[in-house]
Amino acid sequence: MNDTPRGERLHIALFGRRNAGKSSLINALTGQDTAIVSEIKGTTTDPVYKAMEIPPLGPVLFIDTPGLDDDGALGEQRANKAKSILNKTDLALVVADGKEAEKDFHQEEDFIACIQKKEIPYLIVFNKYDLWKDESALPAVSCDIAVSAATGFHIAELRELLATKLAANDNKRTLVRDLLQPADIVVLVVPLDSSAPKGRLILPQQQVIRDVLEAGASALVCRDTELSDTLMHLKDKPRLVITDSQAFSTVADIVPQDVPLTSFSILFSRYKGNLAIQLAGIDAIRELENGDCILIAEGCTHHRRCEDIGTVKIPRWLHEFTKKEFRFETCSGNQFPSNLSPYRLVVHCGGCTLNQKEMAFRIAMCRDNHIPIVNYGILIAHLKGVLARSLEPFSDRTN
Repeated sequence: MNDTPRGERLHIALFGRRNAGKSSLINALTGQDTAIVSEIKGTTTDPVYKAMEIPPLGPVLFIDTPGLDDDGALGEQRANKAKSILNKTDLALVVADGKEAEKDFHQEEDFIACIQKKEIPYLIVFNKYDLWKDESALPAVSCDIAVSAATGFHIAELRELLATKLAANDNKRTLVRDLLQPADIVVLVVPLDSSAPKGRLILPQQQVIRDVLEAGASALVCRDTELSDTLMHLKDKPRLVITDSQAFSTVADIVPQDVPLTSFSILFSRYKGNLAIQLAGIDAIRELENGDCILIAEGCTHHRRCEDIGTVKIPRWLHEFTKKEFRFETCSGNQFPSNLSPYRLVVHCGGCTLNQKEMAFRIAMCRDNHIPIVNYGILIAHLKGVLARSLEPFSDRTN
């Protein structure tokens, strides 16, 4: 399960002051020396990620963050970096030294207000119970659980509490299985052109195949060049055809009109993002003017090839469709601009490497700044004239 994609793991982030025992707590929860532990304040200078499978949580990603009270110019940058982790956090653990919390808990309370504003579930954890358990004056501030990372006290109980909290906030989104019935056949069209990676399927294709199998259906994979023969040899029509968005034109001409058709990217729009908001972004295309700046955003970092979809194909197709000249900027990985004012449109990938929380944050940023955002697959379907057809599989479902 350590191979479960990071974007599919529940993100549990630990926040607190320096020397509250966040790193020690991660080590105790994972049962490994994942994070460096020291008595010296500020040992954790950048977020540390650790993917684990922890029963009964399943695949999770623990994130150890720098101290919220880090000082100096560099310390302030570290503290801000820690706060930015909230944008991808499914569950926040606010960790405090229980003894110190009795004296001052104001900084934690201010941070909890930020968590509540973002509507992120959280737990208050008082650590170092072994150092203050015998004192008559226990912390007056309430917490969800008191633990000792050093002795293991209440660590098992904390894992159970994490599972309960996450289960209560679990969303039931699926990639494709809600569209299928057992024994259905789904045809997946995977072009192997110069932009395809060597020796493997890309992550969205892998994940869709797995979700088809979860539905009890069968996934049949072929290239666009063999699609006609594949459909001809099927005894029954497939329940659904899912294509790489770049092959929309070719595939739409081959697949009969009575067979539902969509793309991997559009499936990810409804799974990781917000299909309705990203559909609305299409309306901005007719308003674009010569010289407008468009941001091409991708959640992953990869080597760009000569026919890269983000930097080559989409700019070319937008020019061909609008007959206008635009400026393009790109961002990838964890980098997403905090200032969106220079852009008239954001074109985002499906976000397969991002978790739902981070994708939702990016969409909300665009919405709050009145910048239209559209998904790769939705945009390409529109530019190729097949958008209405590509949305038919979801016509009776909400995002």
